[in-house]
Amino acid sequence: MGGCGNLFFTLVITFSAALITYNIIISANASLKQEFPGLSNPSSSSSSSIKFKSAPSFSVDPIIKMPTELPSSKKKSKKLFHTAVTASDSIYNTWQCRVMYYWFKKQKDEPNSDMGGFTRILHSGRPDRFMDEIPTFVAQPLPDGMDQGYIVLNRPWAFVQWLQQADIQEDYILMSEPDHILVKPIPNLSRDGLGAAFPFFYIEPKKYETVLRKFFPEKYGSITNVDPIGNSPVIVGKESLRKIAPTWMNVSLAMKKDPEADKAFGWVLEMYAYAVASALHGVGNILYKEFMIQPPWDTAIGKAYIIHYTYGCDYDLQGKLTYGKIGEWRFDKRSYDNVWPPRNLSMPPNGVPESVVTLVKMVNEATANIPNWGS
Repeated sequence: MGGCGNLFFTLVITFSAALITYNIIISANASLKQEFPGLSNPSSSSSSSIKFKSAPSFSVDPIIKMPTELPSSKKKSKKLFHTAVTASDSIYNTWQCRVMYYWFKKQKDEPNSDMGGFTRILHSGRPDRFMDEIPTFVAQPLPDGMDQGYIVLNRPWAFVQWLQQADIQEDYILMSEPDHILVKPIPNLSRDGLGAAFPFFYIEPKKYETVLRKFFPEKYGSITNVDPIGNSPVIVGKESLRKIAPTWMNVSLAMKKDPEADKAFGWVLEMYAYAVASALHGVGNILYKEFMIQPPWDTAIGKAYIIHYTYGCDYDLQGKLTYGKIGEWRFDKRSYDNVWPPRNLSMPPNGVPESVVTLVKMVNEATANIPNWGS
């Protein structure tokens, strides 16, 4: 038994050595290229397998699967929007546009900005002397008499022309106004096919449902589908706006011709028309209360992106608001309807809120740096 045992042990050792030598020879001549587990060879004739243009050129562990797509190192692409401002060639609109564009340029390339290009849509029908300073598209005004003395009706018509004729690179539009100052860079606030808009307390679709049903019939749904917004500030998809704009124009004209609607909506008629047009095309809006502030009623900047200086700011020398009465200190854009505001406006007295102080500082910075101011 001892001799047989030794013979068997010798045979096992010899066979194992031969097997190891064979595997070394085979491995040395084998290709290092292997497929990802579960994926076919590109040369395979099977039509049911996923095909790749070239096989991976590195070894893959047959147990731990490699991802077929590695995470991209690129940053998420920005959803840029184009800022558009409608204006006439009046001194009043022009000085506001120059200040607005100054702050647009300051904020555009800051972090968190999705701001792309800028266009002043000039609806005077002819170029002016600021074409080289501010990127401008010249639109034609409505035919004589069609605005019925309500010049704002030129706004939707100007947008229709611009959207039809201009080469707009961005996929989104921010509709803004001359009396907007950008206090910080603006990201694209729109989401999932919805616009992003500021809610105005004085746009009340439910209150005026009877009037609005002439333009927003019940078949389009609840009156709450009409958002409490105007056309500005609004960030909306370019293709959506291309559909909305002609309807906005037609509803504006129809409302102006309707005595009941004209009386009910007054100077905000065109804002109601945009809200209705947006709803008619099924474009809802995310309402951002912090999109902008309106001094003097809003006293702090907070998280706002825009200061809208539509209201006059009147204060006594103790910093108390005297709204409805011309103050000992005041800033009101209407004071400069036919003249340029001077450089270095006087700062408000102590006690005046942050929003008003910031507004005057920003106007002063712009006028100090814009060449040929007042000429």
